[in-house]
Formats: sequence, structure tokens, C-alpha cells
Amino acid sequence: MLAIIGGTGLAQLAGLEEVSGERVSGRWGESYLETGTIAGQPVCFLPRHGHPPAYPPHKINYRANIDALRSFDVTHILAVTAVGSVDPALPVGGIVMPDQIIDYTWGRAHTFFDDEIHHIDYTWPYDEMLRSRLGEIGRRWHEAGTISFTDHGVYGCTQGPRLETAAEIQRMYRDGCHIVGMTAMPEAPLAREADIAYVGLSLIVNAGAGLNDQAVALDEIEAVMQQGMTHLTGMVKEFLATWDYSA
Repeated sequence: MLAIIGGTGLAQLAGLEEVSGERVSGRWGESYLETGTIAGQPVCFLPRHGHPPAYPPHKINYRANIDALRSFDVTHILAVTAVGSVDPALPVGGIVMPDQIIDYTWGRAHTFFDDEIHHIDYTWPYDEMLRSRLGEIGRRWHEAGTISFTDHGVYGCTQGPRLETAAEIQRMYRDGCHIVGMTAMPEAPLAREADIAYVGLSLIVNAGAGLNDQAVALDEIEAVMQQGMTHLTGMVKEFLATWDYSA
């Protein structure tokens, strides 16, 4: 089964039919998820901040979330995130499909293997097959002028819940980051530990601190998010409609 993980701006998945929601308890804690269908095919949706949204990025139980999806035999995850830009060339409202991550978080429960020695290769954090399929859709939408889509980039993951200082954004730019968010880590590597293919789609909702002369306007973020998530969920629906569920 394929799962969608939604974050800020995507607490519900529009178009999900025959919806059944439940709380799933496991070794790592409790999560809420929904199962349903899109285009007649089974889909799982998990709101990472809880239902209703209650957990800031540094308090999310990422292990419980990924373990809940694993218990439902999820094999592929498409994770949606709202981010800020670090690269000035990336426009607010644009969508980025990152191919790398730099982790700036600390103190998060980040592995299923606290009690044993187990290593995973993490050279390429995101699944290339999923990136290829989503990239085809994104580039087509970009060429049609519907969205601004970039099929690569480095996601810098910060601790939150505060936004970054201008100096932190400058540092991240020097480090090679293109976008900044708060939830890719440890969500993405936990999926790898669980043998679940994982890909991310990130909506840029604000320019990073110091990239212009103004402070980050939180009310403007909300407006960008509402419009941008409409485009992003449209991409997701097209992806789901053509997804090979036997894969």
C-alpha cells in the first residue's frame, strides 16, 4: 500500500473516499491514520502532527508514525512538507522534490535500533523510483506554467518550532541547503529502517530569514500555503491515479 504523510497545510487528504480513521497503538506509542481509496485504489493517509494537529515538529512521535504505517503493510511513502527557501533563486509558492538532507536537529528519537547494533546505508535518502515518477509529473506541470517545480535540492532540517535566524539561513546556504523545514528528520531515515520507500514534496511557503529586507510574515505564509497545497495535492492525485499498486 502507498501512504501519504501530510503536515502543516495538509491535515486532511481531499479526494480520499471510503475513509476509515483509527488510532493505532504499538511499541513506540500511538498514531492516527486513515485508510481509503483514490481512483478505486487503497491509500493510507497519516497527519504527522496528529489528529487534530497537536504536536510541534520536535514533539512528533516519528517512530510511532512510521511503525503504524509499517503495521498496515505500507511499502511506499509520499511525504508532504511546508518549507522555507534557503536558495534565493527558489520562488515562494514553488514546489521542490529534494534529493538530499542535512540534519540540524537534536534530541529526537531517531532510530528503531536503540537496543541493538544496526546500520543502514543513507547515501541517497529518497527513493529514486518514486522521485522519477513524481519528477515526470512535476516537470510537465512546470512546463505548462501551472507551478514552479524543481526536481532536486538539499533539505536542511532544523529543530523548531521557532523559525531560523538570518545567520542560520546564511550558514545553511553555505552548507549547500536549498530549502529548510523541520520534519524530514528523523521521519525519512526511520522509513528506510522500516524498509519503506520514501519520497518528499516540499512547498515553499516563505523566503528564509534575511533573504529580503522584511521579517517573515506568518499571515502571508498561511495564504501561500492554501494556494500552494491545492497545486501540490493535484500533483499527488495525478501520481496516485497512475500508480502501479501491484509494485
